[in-house]
Amino acid sequence: MKLVRDAKTLKEKAVASLKIAMTTFNSFEEEGRITSVLLHLQHACEMLLKAVLVQKRATVFDKVTGRSIGFEKCLRLCQASHGLKPEEAGIMRAVDAMRDASQHWFVFVSEDLLYMHTRAVISAFDDYLKRGLEADLHTLIPPRVLPVSSKPPGDFEFLIDREYKLIAELLRPGKRQRDEARARIRSLLAMEALTTDEVEISEKDIHRIEKAVKAGAEIGKVFPRLIAVSTETSGDGVTLKVHFSKKEGAPVRYVSGDDLEEAAAVREVDIRKKFHMRAAELAKALKLSEPKSKALRWHLGIDEDKDCHHIFEFGKSAFPCFSDNARNKMKQALSDGLDMNVVWEKYKNK
Repeated sequence: MKLVRDAKTLKEKAVASLKIAMTTFNSFEEEGRITSVLLHLQHACEMLLKAVLVQKRATVFDKVTGRSIGFEKCLRLCQASHGLKPEEAGIMRAVDAMRDASQHWFVFVSEDLLYMHTRAVISAFDDYLKRGLEADLHTLIPPRVLPVSSKPPGDFEFLIDREYKLIAELLRPGKRQRDEARARIRSLLAMEALTTDEVEISEKDIHRIEKAVKAGAEIGKVFPRLIAVSTETSGDGVTLKVHFSKKEGAPVRYVSGDDLEEAAAVREVDIRKKFHMRAAELAKALKLSEPKSKALRWHLGIDEDKDCHHIFEFGKSAFPCFSDNARNKMKQALSDGLDMNVVWEKYKNK
């Protein structure tokens, strides 16, 4: 693929940051290593996303401020219109959340989990680079350095369970290791980005989880999203790949931190960020008129799906809003060849 000038520059910046992240990962220097790896992994992902957007002639500058759009906006655009898969967006978002927590406060990421996330970002980066820009990491980076480590550390579920038990041990009376325990909790909360579009970590969340761990709560009650995640490892050496995915049949729950019986330790999720599209915006994203978009929603049962539709009420006013799940479900139906003319006729005659 012949790249436009800015896309080429952004791709080079992305690969440069990925190289620095891998070099830092294998560095002898311990001080600042985790933060540096996370910073450069996140920057590599953002530059790649922007390179694809520029190459596809998408708008990457805010019309009001004149500044380039942020990481989250890039993710949404690439996932909505430029072939970024949900699992790829998930690992990029998780690393961004860990980077944010590390940059603005501090986290403790175990070596095994740091490896797994680094390797998964490299896998997602390589896959999306191939699809979005028709380039291959193996032609840009010496193959001998791509694996980062010769041995995968183990299953994600095992690592999370081990981390949770370690946090409980650190919080035992007399241990005097509460700061490290809270830093590890902050890291696990950031990893929830693997299954949800929005991750914001507050001290209130940390307090709630710390209290639940001390009370002996099971990991499934405290981190219901993380136990729904699994990893798939394939290949070895230069072909080694790690992918995160949702366990087959495991629902990803969106729960409120105020529901003390159901999830006393789970942090609050701002549903306004999940359901961020009005009906007109949803129709525009699908390139449909509002009436036909409504017909498609009716056909697919979008308005009855709690993961797709939510009505916000302010006084006597009600505002129906939709999530990315709604857009993805509708877009997939259209991609699969659903005949909108037939849907429209059925909707008019219903």
